[in-house]
Amino acid sequence: MVGSVIEKRTLGDVLDIMGTVRTAIEGVIEGKRGSIDMAMVVLLAEGHLLLEDVPGVGKTMLAKALGRSIASTVRRIQFTPDLLPSDVTGVSIYNQASGGFEFKPGGIFANIVVGDEINRASPKTQSAMLESMEERQVTVDGVTHKLATPFMVIATQNPIEMEGTYPLPEAQRDRFMARIEMGYPTVAAEIEMLDNHGSRDPLAALTPVTDADTIHSLILAVRGVYVAPAVKKYIIDIVTATRQSRDLRLGASPRASLQLLRAGRAKAALSGRDYVLPDDIADLAVNVLAHRTLPSTEAQLSRRSVAEIITKAVQSVPVPDKR
Repeated sequence: MVGSVIEKRTLGDVLDIMGTVRTAIEGVIEGKRGSIDMAMVVLLAEGHLLLEDVPGVGKTMLAKALGRSIASTVRRIQFTPDLLPSDVTGVSIYNQASGGFEFKPGGIFANIVVGDEINRASPKTQSAMLESMEERQVTVDGVTHKLATPFMVIATQNPIEMEGTYPLPEAQRDRFMARIEMGYPTVAAEIEMLDNHGSRDPLAALTPVTDADTIHSLILAVRGVYVAPAVKKYIIDIVTATRQSRDLRLGASPRASLQLLRAGRAKAALSGRDYVLPDDIADLAVNVLAHRTLPSTEAQLSRRSVAEIITKAVQSVPVPDKR
């Protein structure tokens, strides 16, 4: 996309185009509009998404459906214990014909990267993604290679099965803008799934409804959504509340503040507004902050979830005026 001209888009375009993306994904994933909307928020906010739930609830299906709905490069990395860092980032190979080294890109070189069962790879391989997720570039043998735009990592992991897994380090989890749990479908949605998936593969029939350049232009439009000083202060107050909570031994990082701001802009745009409301921030707080924090020993013994603690922290912060 180097040298291409990005068409200027409006927030009205964000609603229209992302509405078609939502409709396309809902043809594959039934009854999960909240999860789909959160995935679109992360995409428009230039973040990465962690799908963490039990097997069989559609984590990988959601990731693949989002990728297929956009005419862009999509690559899937199946994380296994024997996966090497070079499989992710790429490797320089000596070419005898030219007498020099040629760079062979790894799986991370795509617009949308689906990382399946990311916690099954070794910590060394997981760490290979840190630079790419934060700086959108890869450095191999001292040479830096820029990644495509847009660039989004959608990683899945199973929090129940711990055998043969390596828990994501905090630095890695902090790179993900948001974490969501798919949850089990409703009875009606599961019946519809049996009707639609029982005899065919809806994913095979999914055709792109937009392209990478268009998504890039929508991202630029979302960057222009207004955030009032009072709302920025509200974000800081919420993040500070997590750091001061007795129920958390690790609060949210400064990166969390920035990503909560970006996610708020995207959520406002998808709601048809050119400004962020405090409600946008409050609604996003659990998804953006919970996976970055660690509960205290007392909270664990009391069986209080991190989501409950974050919700309590949000409720403790005074809400500013609407605008």
